[in-house]
Amino acid sequence: MPAESLADTPARAETADAKRPRLTGPAAALLVRAAAPERRHLLLGVAWLLLAAGLEALGPLAGKYFIDNFLLPRRTDVPAIAGLLGGALVAGLVASWLRYRQLVRLAGVAMRSVQRIREEVYRHVLRLPMAFFDQAITGQLVSRVTNDTEAVKTLYVQVLFVILDSLIILAGSLVAMLWLDWRLMLIVATLVPAVVLIVVVYQRLSAPAVTRTRELRSELNAQVAESIAGMPVLQASNATGRFRSRFEALNDSHYRSRLRELRANAWLLRPVLDLLNVLLLAAVLWVFGARAAGGALSAVEVGVLYAFISYISRVVEPLIQITLQFSQLQQALVGASRVHALLAQAEVPAAPEEGAVTRGEIRVEQLDFAYRPGLPVLRDIDLHLPAGSFHGIVGHTGSGKSTLLSLLLRFYRAEAGRIRIDGIPLEAIGEDEFRARVGLVPQEPFLLAATVRENIAMGRALSDGQVQAAAAAAQAHDFIERLEQGYDTPLGEGGARLSVGQKQLLSIARALAGLPRILFLDEATAHIDSETEQLVQQALARLRGRVTVVAIAHRLSTVRDADRILVLNHGRIAERGTHAELMAIDGGLYQRLYQLQQLEDEDAAD
Repeated sequence: MPAESLADTPARAETADAKRPRLTGPAAALLVRAAAPERRHLLLGVAWLLLAAGLEALGPLAGKYFIDNFLLPRRTDVPAIAGLLGGALVAGLVASWLRYRQLVRLAGVAMRSVQRIREEVYRHVLRLPMAFFDQAITGQLVSRVTNDTEAVKTLYVQVLFVILDSLIILAGSLVAMLWLDWRLMLIVATLVPAVVLIVVVYQRLSAPAVTRTRELRSELNAQVAESIAGMPVLQASNATGRFRSRFEALNDSHYRSRLRELRANAWLLRPVLDLLNVLLLAAVLWVFGARAAGGALSAVEVGVLYAFISYISRVVEPLIQITLQFSQLQQALVGASRVHALLAQAEVPAAPEEGAVTRGEIRVEQLDFAYRPGLPVLRDIDLHLPAGSFHGIVGHTGSGKSTLLSLLLRFYRAEAGRIRIDGIPLEAIGEDEFRARVGLVPQEPFLLAATVRENIAMGRALSDGQVQAAAAAAQAHDFIERLEQGYDTPLGEGGARLSVGQKQLLSIARALAGLPRILFLDEATAHIDSETEQLVQQALARLRGRVTVVAIAHRLSTVRDADRILVLNHGRIAERGTHAELMAIDGGLYQRLYQLQQLEDEDAAD
């Protein structure tokens, strides 16, 4: 595969973008698109937020009115005081109820938006070409689908709505202060540009640390997933110590990166703003003190002083909340950038739906293919596989067998030449039709942590009779019946309760359950014993004349009875014919491969 793979280039672009988290660009477009269906709920939530903030802003004004009209004049008017307190209580209760409603509604918007993003990412991953997965790291992909989309939820719930709430409270407080005393309001308003400066400095210092922290978290997930998947090999090769050391070094890097981010938070967020709050309060008190010293302070202004002191906390606290959210904002934007980078990967082009696989005849004409320009893997391949025939493809490691199979399966597109099925170009067959009529038995059997029945059906609406018929055709019915719960036996993760041969028979049953017209076997007998291989051969024999079978085989005994065997060598078809015809070629490649394998089998038997 090329070093500059489909997965590499966007990853570097993503890293470059993530160094500069921002509220514009593709990442922001992703967030807006996810929330677009929730426009009505958003507007309603914002309306409730405005009402709640407006009612809360009345509190200091009510206090000012009480001081100026009842406390300082020593006036006792029980009905008026009770009405004032009752009104303040009702306003507080209504504001609390509105905040509860808007929080529930906006949280619902956030969770549904993230649900849409996560489903979109998963659907997109399922449609990515195999070239992407040849380079992708499983743990990092899982991190993007789970952790990065969860960061987007944080953006909606904790960041944008907190910032919006704080801005509304800030605006309402400044308007109230402007109404009370515009000169004092200007003193308080100087806090806003100071906070903007703090945020700019904070972003410059913390953005690299935030980006690096999220990258390292993905690498940690990738290593854990890799270690768990390969645990038997790690323990058998005594590599656990080395992997532990590598994980500890990675974890230490993550800790140090997180520590740099926390230091920026500790210095530039709440402590600095608390200091500004004290300085601002001192400035307001100094102005009132200067007025009192000059004899210009009236009794009425005592209520204004109370209101201003109350509003200062209402101005400072929203600004503190806004700045505290910038750490979460940067993490969410980095996560959104990583999700967008994944969504930007090109999907497999959708094929038109008119083409259909009816018989299973395969023709390959003048086929050339290279993963890297100038380094061909397949050259001048010409094949004709009649419908219902059994063909074997053999050759040394690196001869191009698996690459040819990948092209026949549409995992890659040929650069030159043409592949036809039943006379129809491969790219003209609809995706659903192609996957329904073409089966694959991989070298490494993939089984779900589910029952035998579920592993054969794979979500298809198959009856019990169809499942059992597929198992019988794959020579798997007998061993399934011997399991404690038969077809309802849970297999555990990866089919841990079965032998390799039994897993492979289940893989064949799964492929046959779809009633394919073409069946590809990719080294399906490479890791099974001779007895199971005979069962596989019996299953293939039953398919002759009904299903076109193409078997890539390392063990030549698997394809000995094939109608035709193709021998690949350095990307070209070196020989073709039946087993007998190829063995008759003195010094031929197939003859040498067969004789060498016979010697290996004899040595193993000894």
